[in-house]
Amino acid sequence: MQVTPLNDQQLIARYLEGDERAFEELLNRHQQKIYTSIYLFVKEQSLAEDIFQEVFIKIIDTLRKGKYNHEGKFLQWALRISYNMCVDYFRRTKRRPQVSPTETFDIFDVLPLTEENAEQTIIRSQTHDKVRKLVNMLPPEQREVVILRHYADMSFKEIAKLTRVSINTALGRMRYALINIRKMVEEKEVILQ
Repeated sequence: MQVTPLNDQQLIARYLEGDERAFEELLNRHQQKIYTSIYLFVKEQSLAEDIFQEVFIKIIDTLRKGKYNHEGKFLQWALRISYNMCVDYFRRTKRRPQVSPTETFDIFDVLPLTEENAEQTIIRSQTHDKVRKLVNMLPPEQREVVILRHYADMSFKEIAKLTRVSINTALGRMRYALINIRKMVEEKEVILQ
């Protein structure tokens, strides 16, 4: 007999009834994506961990106060909270997010990839480094859309809602980001692959 896993809403309901394991399951289900989205903005492991904890404290508080809105999906709601906390952090410190790997974390380590040989691994790593540098050279609004779309795997509808712009604005920013990346590739004669 196959047991169907509970969806997010059912886990939230169980948690509110006192089942701590239900929240643990919810956390395990979404923590990688939420942490990754935070890390991509702050670029510091300890800071990302701190904000991640703050996000889940806020989620718990909101759930316990009965203020969680069932209209939206849990993950998008949690990503919006994490995004807002990152934006607040950057406003307070006047820092800008950058997409770059560290010794302990690289976004490409969590993306599923097929088996490849050593040469392909080196080429992929070099290509990712070049793409990161190009993304970092984009204007902040364009860089933000690229990060949320390609690294956090969010839809344009989710990005628009999260960044409080229209879908057309989010699409336009992506379009201009791609145009700018192509222009930089041509100007700098960057070879991708």
